[in-house]
Amino acid sequence: MWKSVVAAIALLALGGSAFAASAINRDAQTRTLVVTEGGAKSELTLGAGETVEFCPNGCFVTLPNGDLEALTGSETVEISGGTARIK
Repeated sequence: MWKSVVAAIALLALGGSAFAASAINRDAQTRTLVVTEGGAKSELTLGAGETVEFCPNGCFVTLPNGDLEALTGSETVEISGGTARIK
């Protein structure tokens, strides 16, 4: 789990962009997204109620149900009831 947190922080530190996608976990359980950026995969773990910015330059994200979505960096991924919606 710490590797996921460190990877997320590293992605944020390297990005430095004003625009980034964000993920909001509205569930009471921890949820994980798999982020593929520049060919490298990392896990983004979101605790209950946590919001994280990631993917400043576009990426692919695998949602909790296994769906793969392309993000440009301006979307919000909202997780509720174990289901993710992109807004």
